[in-house]
Amino acid sequence: MSLKVRAVLVVVIGVVMGLSLSFAGGLIQAGSAPTKEEMAWEQARLFAEVLERVKRDYVEPLDDAELLESAIRGMVSDLDAHSQYLDAGEYRDIRISTTGSYTGIGIEVDEVDGNVTVVTPIAGSPAARSGLRAGDRIIQVDGVSVEADNLQETIGRLRGYAGSKVTVTVLRGEEVIDHTMRRQIIRMASVHKEILAPAYGYIRVSQFSENTARELGRAVDDLQEANGGMLEGLVLDLRNNPGGVLDSAVDVSDLFLDSGVIVSADGRSLDSRFTRSAHRGDILDGAAMVVIVNGGSASASEIVAGALQDHNRALVVGTETFGKGLVQTVVPLSKGRAIKLTTSRYFTPSGDSIQDVGITPDVYVDDTPGFPDLSLTGMLDRESDMQLAEAIEHLDARPVMHSDAR
Repeated sequence: MSLKVRAVLVVVIGVVMGLSLSFAGGLIQAGSAPTKEEMAWEQARLFAEVLERVKRDYVEPLDDAELLESAIRGMVSDLDAHSQYLDAGEYRDIRISTTGSYTGIGIEVDEVDGNVTVVTPIAGSPAARSGLRAGDRIIQVDGVSVEADNLQETIGRLRGYAGSKVTVTVLRGEEVIDHTMRRQIIRMASVHKEILAPAYGYIRVSQFSENTARELGRAVDDLQEANGGMLEGLVLDLRNNPGGVLDSAVDVSDLFLDSGVIVSADGRSLDSRFTRSAHRGDILDGAAMVVIVNGGSASASEIVAGALQDHNRALVVGTETFGKGLVQTVVPLSKGRAIKLTTSRYFTPSGDSIQDVGITPDVYVDDTPGFPDLSLTGMLDRESDMQLAEAIEHLDARPVMHSDAR
């Protein structure tokens, strides 16, 4: 065994065993069940053996650092489809994306039933303009097959320099479709507003970035100024919104609630167990609300829809949401690196987990093909968009609402 591999073995043993090699010799005694320390020794020795064999016999020469980073990536990504190790470049990208700006095609993907699946194309993005849809299964990127167990590699291949071409091949039903587009810097205003009718407003949120709550607050102020007074009703459109920053979803919910729990989370560490609650001050002063959702509404979108639904603050219209109820925490490491780790499951105010279940709408209305327009500033169609038409109808019929969930 080489000196470098021996050194790695020592480090691995120290970590796995909590820097405690208290047992004598590290050998499993005949006839006795192995202890945790002995099992840790065996796994660490196996790791070192595999590392040495790969270095010695693999067809191409490999660098120690490259091998060890791959081992770290594998360890983290094998936990679930959302956890990942981030090198310095990837960590920088994820920090940029939370501000609402990054370079790519503008798409949210996830692993669903063993497939890399489009959750939703982001409004106004190259992916949206090319015709990619929620539910499409990505099978190739630039002619290279993708694997669901390597989701982050697929995401990395979708990224690239602004202006560079990428071809995404998807399976839609039984049809294989190629979508070619150019990557661009995605600078997204996450909020679009419009007056629906006298005293009714419409706000669409395409994703939850750090600025979304401020954008939404300004949008409500602008609508009320254009209306010449307080709105009597608001449609909040969260269709095809893949989520984003959890605190942003909490802040958006808080805009419309006077009190009560917005979301709670439960995990193993102290920091992963928390409850976020509303503060007094409903910017609509209790005016009627309808939230529209669909299968592309995920994560942070589901936090908002679930909170407003459970508090009886808004009627939820549309189809069942995506069902992503896991919280990822980005943990910084040395030299600009980090891990994005699933640390909690989150729960709606009523205590329900939506992981793999989603939010069930109060009024089910099937999707109308082509709606909402994937251009964030696309014109509304109050008649052809059946989910929007249903939302407006309920605004006409609903009284002023106040939160009353316990």
